[in-house]
Amino acid sequence: MQLTVLSSSVLLFIESKKKVFGLLFSPLSLLLFSALLFFGVVRFLKQKKEVEKPIATAAAPVKATISFGHHTSRPSKEIPRDHSHCPQSMGEDSEPITDTDSANHWLSRAQQLVPTALDKSRAATGFPGRWKAIVSKLERVPPCLSDLSSHHCFAKNALCTELLQSVTNALTDALELANRSSEQPCIGKLQMQSDLDALSGKLDLALRDCSLLIKTGVLGDATLPPVAARSHESLAPAQANVCELLARLQISHAEAKHRAVDGLLEWMREDEKSVLSVLDRSNIASLIQLLTATAPKVREKTATVICLLVESGSCENLLVSEGVLPPLIRLAESGSAVGREKAVVSLQRLSMCADTTRSIVGHGGVRPLIEICQTGDSICQLASAGALKNLSAVPEVRQTLAGEGIIRVMINLLDCGIVLGTKEYAAQCLQNLTASNDSLRRSVILEGGTRSLLAYLDGPLPQESAVGALRNLVGLISADALMSLGLLPRLVHVLKDGSLGAKQAAASTICRISSLSEMKKLIGEFGCAPLLVRMLETKSNSAREVAAQAIASLISYPPNSREVKKDEKSVPSLVQLLDPSPQNTARKYAISCLLSLSSSKRCKKLMISYGAVGYLKKLCEMDVAGAKKLLERLQRGKLRSLFRRK
Repeated sequence: MQLTVLSSSVLLFIESKKKVFGLLFSPLSLLLFSALLFFGVVRFLKQKKEVEKPIATAAAPVKATISFGHHTSRPSKEIPRDHSHCPQSMGEDSEPITDTDSANHWLSRAQQLVPTALDKSRAATGFPGRWKAIVSKLERVPPCLSDLSSHHCFAKNALCTELLQSVTNALTDALELANRSSEQPCIGKLQMQSDLDALSGKLDLALRDCSLLIKTGVLGDATLPPVAARSHESLAPAQANVCELLARLQISHAEAKHRAVDGLLEWMREDEKSVLSVLDRSNIASLIQLLTATAPKVREKTATVICLLVESGSCENLLVSEGVLPPLIRLAESGSAVGREKAVVSLQRLSMCADTTRSIVGHGGVRPLIEICQTGDSICQLASAGALKNLSAVPEVRQTLAGEGIIRVMINLLDCGIVLGTKEYAAQCLQNLTASNDSLRRSVILEGGTRSLLAYLDGPLPQESAVGALRNLVGLISADALMSLGLLPRLVHVLKDGSLGAKQAAASTICRISSLSEMKKLIGEFGCAPLLVRMLETKSNSAREVAAQAIASLISYPPNSREVKKDEKSVPSLVQLLDPSPQNTARKYAISCLLSLSSSKRCKKLMISYGAVGYLKKLCEMDVAGAKKLLERLQRGKLRSLFRRK
């Protein structure tokens, strides 16, 4: 404004004196004069601004000088909670710089804030019940701080510093809310109520964490003495770190717990023994609680840690007793891909115990496992089928499993399982389900399980489970149906190429289907007799017994008897089964077979030459059925040979 007035005056003066000074005030002269005048005004305004700037700068620190002391003045909302980060003057009157990250610093801050927070909270208006509860919690803070600070390792543990920071923040919130309550008693009631509840929760958490921190003993782990023995050089530090991580699972805020899970997972993968050596019931309980955390990543990592603990085989009972089954089942039901996989693998391992199996069924774990068998990936499907196999081993839960549709699901796995192990678990499950229940056997037959089990036996190395399931079913299937399904060729395949357990199950199946003469004939025609004789040479007492039983059943059919007589190993192997030792359970079937073969002079000579008479004399003393009759036949033939020589 001043510049405009000045310019107008100059122009009027020049216009009046234009005639006199025409030569001096040419257009070029006027332009230069205006430029000089403009730069002079700008310089004047700049100097004026620089004069006013120190005044504003000097007034700024006035607001920051207010602090949370013991005075009754109201704290400003704009004051930062952490005063250690406020800028300080570097002049002669400045205070010494302190370590603002130390436990002692935060302890001092908290101790200074407690009296003021108590006074303000007692004087607060509105919501008297809530303020009364907050005051009672604030009164418990000084004893907790005293207990914490009296520990000789107080200043050396990071957990103490973090806890004191949380306490200080809670006290600051209490001061702020108390001031708000006295300033605006009738405004923002819902917000005030919510803030008071949040403050109460913070104080509860801080008090609980303080108590747990002292009880866990983790404070002493910060200063573990060095171990002299070289074999334990790295053990003590490792245990100290693990103890701190386990303590963090119980105290502090959610984010700190999440970081503790990350650290614990790394330790489990690198040094599992250090973790297992310091685990206790409270650590396990805290870890299980994180299975229900809101963050999916935390649930996944926690499930991974628990899976590693379960696979270690050292704390299954502790996990179950602390309630790990319900959250694992929920995770298997609706968790992420990783969480579901770890949960199902854990359930498979835990279900090996019969009591745990009953608990899994009681908590509703059957349905999620069956659904995973139908829709899961290969790993989840394998683990789920394994868990269901373990569940089916407990007789009292089999009907519950059948009610959930397990039979159809297992048959589908036999037909379309992704990996071979899944099919094996399905066959084992069907074997368990059909072990003693005719109703379940009929259900398996009606669902087409017989055909699926026979198809599974066509593999290069047939296993015991499928043959065992067929053995449980053949009693309810007609001979014609068994022949049309192709049972006998599969049994021959098993007796030739199967495992020892599978061969034993096949021999047992032959015993069950060979009651009819027609079946004995067909079994002999398929060449089963020589294969059964080979089984007599195995070291397994149970395998030798069931093979001898099958031979005794088949040998009553004359063509089968002739086939056995031709085999050079039949008589020697059967004589060895006359051994009177208590471990030998096959001798009664061996006696039956040898009685049938004793009509042959050649066989009798072989029996005598391999020491059958000595065995039979001992068996006669033990009153074993058939031993006396067989001994008389052999001795009668022996006497006749002596008379002929004379």
